[in-house]
Amino acid sequence: MNKYDVIVVGAGASGVFASYEFKKLNTDLKVLVIDKGNTIYKRQCPIKTGKVDNCINCNPCNIMNGYGGAGTLSDGKYNITTEFGGNMHDYIGRKKSLELMEYVDSVLCKFDGGESKLYQTKNSDLKTVALKHDLHLLDAKVRHFGTDRNVKILEKIYEWTKDKVDVLFNTTIVDIEKDKEFKLISDKGETFTCDKLVLASGRSGSKWISKICDKFNIKLFSNQVDIGVRVELPAEVFKHITDAVYESKIVYQTKEYNDLVRTFCMNPYGQVVAENTNGIITVNGHSYSDESLHSENTNFALLVSNTFTEPFKDSNEYGESIAKLSNMLGGGVLLQRFGDLKKGRRSDKRRMAKCFTEPTLKATPGDLSLVIPKRQLDSIIEMIYALDKIAPGTANDDTLLYGVEVKFYNSKVETDNNFETSVEGLFVVGDGAGSTHSLSQASACGVYVARYLNEILSKSM
Repeated sequence: MNKYDVIVVGAGASGVFASYEFKKLNTDLKVLVIDKGNTIYKRQCPIKTGKVDNCINCNPCNIMNGYGGAGTLSDGKYNITTEFGGNMHDYIGRKKSLELMEYVDSVLCKFDGGESKLYQTKNSDLKTVALKHDLHLLDAKVRHFGTDRNVKILEKIYEWTKDKVDVLFNTTIVDIEKDKEFKLISDKGETFTCDKLVLASGRSGSKWISKICDKFNIKLFSNQVDIGVRVELPAEVFKHITDAVYESKIVYQTKEYNDLVRTFCMNPYGQVVAENTNGIITVNGHSYSDESLHSENTNFALLVSNTFTEPFKDSNEYGESIAKLSNMLGGGVLLQRFGDLKKGRRSDKRRMAKCFTEPTLKATPGDLSLVIPKRQLDSIIEMIYALDKIAPGTANDDTLLYGVEVKFYNSKVETDNNFETSVEGLFVVGDGAGSTHSLSQASACGVYVARYLNEILSKSM
């Protein structure tokens, strides 16, 4: 049996920065981080390496799991803001939240060598132009590293922390027990004990977190689910926007349904990628800082937020059912030209062969209207026409729509302001707690809990 002072389950953004902070504090605490995925050096998707064309359901998925979590192979974009990306400020306040996100930014830049660029949307001329068309640009600082540099940064953080914090990969915790201390049981039959336990399993661990909370009678509150598509178009269409602010979080309220639609995860000169979350294939986007790896396209998500009321409680199941339908029809990700969607016809190989926009992800041509509910699809179409007013060309027939993109938010776990649950010593942080939805906020959350645990445990030693 392996005895630790603190065990962190999940080596995503929260786990990585908790590890970093424990090392920086030069703590005497014995700390272990456990993750079901691979080390940073083995996280390679076979699609990206050219071994396969489509998702083959690797278990675990290297895009979603492993050191750094789902953010590792993302486009390395950190939004420093409390306007979106979670509600950590409800627990520790806006000032403290921003201070911690700025701290995370300084750490990342230190390991990057200070080569990245910081963009700001505040006071941007784009904000005024957008408002004229009922589009609302949210304020944020945006630090962009790119997928390539992001991986290198995380490699350096791992090397810097591994002598102080133990990390165990390819290990799944199947059960947790509590008496005087916590006992964790792995899929390999190993047991680990600790005084303080931090669950930081991210969005891919949403069902597992819910299972643990049910076991310990920890309250959960239903969260939202965002359903939409990933848009891909020639980079020139959004160049005047991405050159100025890089990541433009634009929110629009539709005239037909009063639904909120937003842009999300914009990737100039990027690639569209498939993701495997609990066996369900969805779509996302990445981009690189190295210009030799750039594509000719920009991609971004258009998401419609769905918040449900009683008696319905499982918003993620709703999103999963739509994604499963897409997987059933397309064997994974579906792809449709906007012109075909407008005309009520499916895209096929013949129509795609005439398309002027070259897809960066091999996907199955099809009809998204057979997958996405009418209300959400109508809202997405209305948003595309609204964006066309500030970025002419968005509504072109050859704009590509990949579906579906689903953002699963974990049910919100009831915790106090230090992210401790009703079970003494059990903390839930980051996306796993349903309190953060971004790399910056999840990382900051890990820093906060590491500092808190170091303070209270050091006093008792």
